[in-house]
Parts: sequence; C-alpha cells; structure tokens
Amino acid sequence: MGTKRWLGRLGVLAAIAAIVAAVVVWRIRTRPPPPPRYVAGDITTGDVIEVVQSTGQVKPLTEVQVGAQVSGRITKVYVDFNSIVKAGDVLAEIDPTLFGAQIDSNQAQLEAASASVVRAEASLGTAKQRLDRAKRMVVEGVGSQADLDTAQGAYDVALADLAASKAQVAQLRAVLRSSTTNLQYTRIFSPIDGVVISRAIDPGQTVAASFQAPTLFVIAQDLRKMRVLADIDEADVGRLREAMEADVSVDAFPGETFRGTVSQVRYSPLNQSGVVTYAAVVEVDNPDVKLRPGMTATVSIRSGEARGVRRLPNAALRFKPAPERDKDGKEIKGPPLEPLPPKKGRVYVLTDATPGAEKIEPRVVDVGITDGIFTALSTDLGPVKVVTDENDSPSASGRGRGPRLF
Repeated sequence: MGTKRWLGRLGVLAAIAAIVAAVVVWRIRTRPPPPPRYVAGDITTGDVIEVVQSTGQVKPLTEVQVGAQVSGRITKVYVDFNSIVKAGDVLAEIDPTLFGAQIDSNQAQLEAASASVVRAEASLGTAKQRLDRAKRMVVEGVGSQADLDTAQGAYDVALADLAASKAQVAQLRAVLRSSTTNLQYTRIFSPIDGVVISRAIDPGQTVAASFQAPTLFVIAQDLRKMRVLADIDEADVGRLREAMEADVSVDAFPGETFRGTVSQVRYSPLNQSGVVTYAAVVEVDNPDVKLRPGMTATVSIRSGEARGVRRLPNAALRFKPAPERDKDGKEIKGPPLEPLPPKKGRVYVLTDATPGAEKIEPRVVDVGITDGIFTALSTDLGPVKVVTDENDSPSASGRGRGPRLF
C-alpha cells in the first residue's frame, strides 16, 4: 500500500511540473521581444586623411643597362657589384687582337686602292694626250676619224677607271672607320656617374653581339633617390594626381617610413588574370641608402585630406536597425528606403536615451572623404549621438562589448 501511495503522489507531482513548464513556455513565446539597446558614438572634430594603399617594387630613379657592341672574349673586368663609377670609366675590355688585325688589313687595302687611284690618274693623263693629238691630226687632215674615236674611247675608259678607284678608296676608308670604331668598342665605358648594381661577366667569358647587345652591367645613377612602381587598382586610380604625398615602408625596416611624391600616373593598363591596374611612379628620398633595388614596398598615397573638420564613425554610415517583429517573432516589413545620391549618407541619431525605451531617427547627411575609420561630415547635426551598433537585449551589454550603451 505504501508503494502505491508513493507512486500516486509522484504522478501528481509530474503532472503539476508539466503544467508549470507549459505555462512558462507559453509566457515566453507570447512575451513581446525586449526593446533594442543601441551603441552610440560621438561626432568629433579632427583630421580625415584619405589614403590609397598599394604595393610595388623599389627601383633606382635612373638605371642604365650597359652592353657590348662587338663579340669577343672578355680579358679584363675593372668593376664589381657596388663599385662607384664615373662617366667615361672603363668597366671591362674585350680582346682587341682580331680588331687590330682587321684595322691593319683595312689600312693595307686602302693603301693599295690609293695606289690604284694614282695609276688611274696617270692612265687618264696619257689617254687625254692621245685624244688631243688625234683631234689635231683630224683638224690638220692627216688623221682619220677612226683613230679619233679610238682615242676618245680610251679616254672615257680611263676616266671611268679613275672614278671607280676613287670610289673604292672612299669605301675602304669607311670600312677602316668601322674597324676603328669596333676596336674602340672593345673597351666598355660607363655612360653615367653611378653605382654598379649588376655585373654579368667574368674574365675569360665570351660575349656574342650578333643580333643585340648583351647586357653586361647595370648602373644606377643615384641610390639616394629611388622610385616605387605601385600597382593601383582601377577603382582608385581616379583619385590620384601628380605631386601627391606618399609614405613608403619595407619589411627590412619595420616601423620606418620613407617620404615620397607621386611623379607620374601612367595611362597604360596592366592586366593580370583579368585584374586591371595602373602604375603610379612614386619618387622616394633615400638619403641613407636603406632602400635597395628590388625591395617590395607598401605605398600609402594621401589622395585627400580634411583638417579640423566634423567627422563621424564609419560604423554609423554602415548601421541599419534590425527590423521590427510582432509578438510571434515575425518580421514587420516597413517601406523601403530611398536610394541615396553620391556624397550622401544615412545615419541614425539617438533621440531618446532612456534605458529600455531608446528611440532613433534616420538623417540624410552630406559626407566627404574617409580614412576608413572616420568620414568627413558637411551637415550640421548639432549635439547628437549617432548609432553605430545594436544589441538584441540588455543582457548583451555584459558580454565584453567595448562602446558605451544608452
């Protein structure tokens, strides 16, 4: 009997617990959602600096590739990497033996051709005398026309031989000048003052310049002035202009910034895998020669700035209030917001900060440049707070959210 009585009481308690649970669930489901709580920020006064960021490669401002214009074996190399050179300094020499022999051969041919000119001039003089004598004899009636024609023909041939000999002399002189120039090309000179940043030859190496001059040295004119070729996205290139200031940084010197200026924004596009970019040339001062050719640089170009202006957090422009819901949790659709024209933004200002009864209103404002954190504000909203975020319930404020709640 005791066991049955205990089981009966247990059944009654279970039924009561089920009823209580059902009532609690019903109350929770039918309870209206708690009013939202908003995170608000201030409209402050400060500077807004708009920046276009990109990466690029560091290069010397002026870079000259020095090549060989004749083929041959390198006999001497006078410079190495990092050598300081002046314009006109000899960088290397190619074996001049064959070129000297070619000059000797050309000179001998020129002398032989000059002798041919002398011989042709003598032959022409003899032919002229014979022609004059034949003419006198015909006039005096003691010579024949056939002899005159023969003398005239011999004179014409001698005249042509002299012209051919003189042309050959001129040709051989040109060949000699070419051979002399080639001999001079065996000494490779620096065309500018600068620093050798690349050397591609060693003594004993053979260079061939049959089709194009091979590059033997690369000389940078002045490493105290460098340039960065920055790849600018097509969406940002319209904001860049020449003479804009830029900050350049490299991984080799973390925390250090090099100042530069945009000297050129090129019109020619660069297309890589369907991504279109444009090259911006940033000239950078490098007084301590810390920047080296080939370094990868991060470039921040200041495309616009507004000093001492009213500004609001960008989060306020991104904020959209959660839609209202009925007691069943279904979304109540309101009228759609009108699209905004350029240079306009929509923010929500806190009109009532009473806890549990906060109210907000939308405002359309005129906006300017942005630095990614703040946006310049042209509209005077007065001493209001702009909403930057929203909490679903008061309990959300205790989960480590940094900004102040109202």
